[in-house]
Amino acid sequence: MGFMSGKSNTDAIERYDGNANAVDAGNGGEKALRADNEPTTQNNTIDNSSDVSAEPTTKKHMKTYMGLSGRKLNIAISVVATNGFLLFGFDQGVMSGIITDPVFNDYFPATKDNSTVQGITTGIYEIGCLLGAVFILIFGEWLGRRRACITGGWVMILGVIIQVASMTGSMPFVQFMVGRTITGVGNGINTSTIPTYQAECSKSSNRGLLICIEGATIAFGTMIAYWINYGSQFSDNESVHWRWPIAFQIVFGLFLSVVMVFLPESPRWLLSRERYEEGESVLASLHGKDTHHPEVQAQKAVILDSIRAAGKGASFSSLFTGGKSQHTRRMLVGSSAQLFQQIGGCNAVIYYLPVLLEESLGQTRNISLVVAAVNATCYAAFSTTSWFLIERVGRRALFLWGTVGQCLAMVITFATLIPSGIKNQDTTPEAKQAAKGGVFGLFLFIIVFGATWLPLPWLYPAEVNPIKTRGRANAISTCTNWLFNFVVVMVTPIMVSNIGWATYLVFAIINACFLPVIFFFYPETQGRSLEEIDIIFAKGYIEKITYVKASHELPMLDDAGVGEYARRYDLGVDSNDDFNIDRRVSRDGENKAAMQGVA
Repeated sequence: MGFMSGKSNTDAIERYDGNANAVDAGNGGEKALRADNEPTTQNNTIDNSSDVSAEPTTKKHMKTYMGLSGRKLNIAISVVATNGFLLFGFDQGVMSGIITDPVFNDYFPATKDNSTVQGITTGIYEIGCLLGAVFILIFGEWLGRRRACITGGWVMILGVIIQVASMTGSMPFVQFMVGRTITGVGNGINTSTIPTYQAECSKSSNRGLLICIEGATIAFGTMIAYWINYGSQFSDNESVHWRWPIAFQIVFGLFLSVVMVFLPESPRWLLSRERYEEGESVLASLHGKDTHHPEVQAQKAVILDSIRAAGKGASFSSLFTGGKSQHTRRMLVGSSAQLFQQIGGCNAVIYYLPVLLEESLGQTRNISLVVAAVNATCYAAFSTTSWFLIERVGRRALFLWGTVGQCLAMVITFATLIPSGIKNQDTTPEAKQAAKGGVFGLFLFIIVFGATWLPLPWLYPAEVNPIKTRGRANAISTCTNWLFNFVVVMVTPIMVSNIGWATYLVFAIINACFLPVIFFFYPETQGRSLEEIDIIFAKGYIEKITYVKASHELPMLDDAGVGEYARRYDLGVDSNDDFNIDRRVSRDGENKAAMQGVA
């Protein structure tokens, strides 16, 4: 019934053959697929009685990158992609141990004992990230995945150099802020591009696992930043206290920008730009097969089909439509996940944990840095648990249990800080002893967050939004993330300075408010194909039931079942509707499409 049922691969090749002559004329005589050498049926489709796997695999037409192809090339791409997110996590955590460093405060007096300026200094990075994401939204398709990653890496390096080169007598604070903003722009470019690049180059049979691995890499980057912050405090050269942790980012940036030069461009992007021969060559390299191998040709046809389908009628206005497609609701559900991740308090802990330990718990700076580094290590370790849970317990369970855990952690933190007073003015032994419970609360929060809320908001928008609006809807969700990331980073030091333990009470209440929204409005997408998710929203709309109930009632469907429900809900009448677009994507192509625009 679906695109990949029965003769799907070969049908895809024939559909491409149908316009191959036009491609030849416009692209210097590029050869059409070898339909003339294949037996055909009455319907001009290739006889699929021949076993594709039985075709000989020759590699004389296969290009290698750094001498790599097939699985080894895919691993190399994944290493570079995860390095980009390692850099993302490092830059998130590096300012946590610097912003209250006496040496840093003396060098930049505006930051000393001024929570507002500290918030701006840390948060201006998020504004840069937002600008970088908008840049990719506008210019990303023109620039390409590979060039965008290279550009993002060099922009980050430029920003780092500007920061560490700040010298007294030349407006050093302004220079530092400009450099931090530029670094953010580079990171925004990277986080908006790398997931798409990795997905379009990988055989992603499990889209949930792919994003969870990237999420864990963010946590490992943060852990590295915390330990480098701690180690730099022992240098006799006081300038090293803050210059070295910031400068260390250049290591990751150079690796990303230099190695990416030797890796292939995304085959999907090449084919979307009508660079068919190059796209076919990259596909062959990724498969580790000859360019004429049936698997390579079938994959090429699948991608071309999905590109044609996704390009129809995808405008910003289409985001604000209802009906069976429910574009607006689906965009809001996906964006709300990014919103909740930020306002739940994660970056209040990640960016400011040493500050919170010093100001809220009364710890010394050295102890605060050690505890923060250990906390980041736990964060990284527990972020890997999502790899094993995401496809076993589902998205809703992780969302709900993660929210409960975060809320409980914030309750423990504020409750144990109450004896110390709003401004931590009570320094009696009893109050200090009670405040130690706050350390446990912050540890519990970051552990729960790493295992649940860290990866989920990067995955869920890509699943709930249909392919017709996925690129723009995901861009909006990413912008939501960076915007509220900035807000939280900006207001957290002000809140801690003025309301003390009540800061954690506010975050506990906010987390509690997530529960009814998730419970009533977040349908389960575990194990569902893209067309099944379209049916879930159509079922909810037509039968006037919640989409959560629709997802529970709808059985797991094969292609035949999808076709049956499509007829029941009158989907597929319009060739441009979401259902038909999604059904034109194969299971492998579907997983790639689900990842497009994730940042």
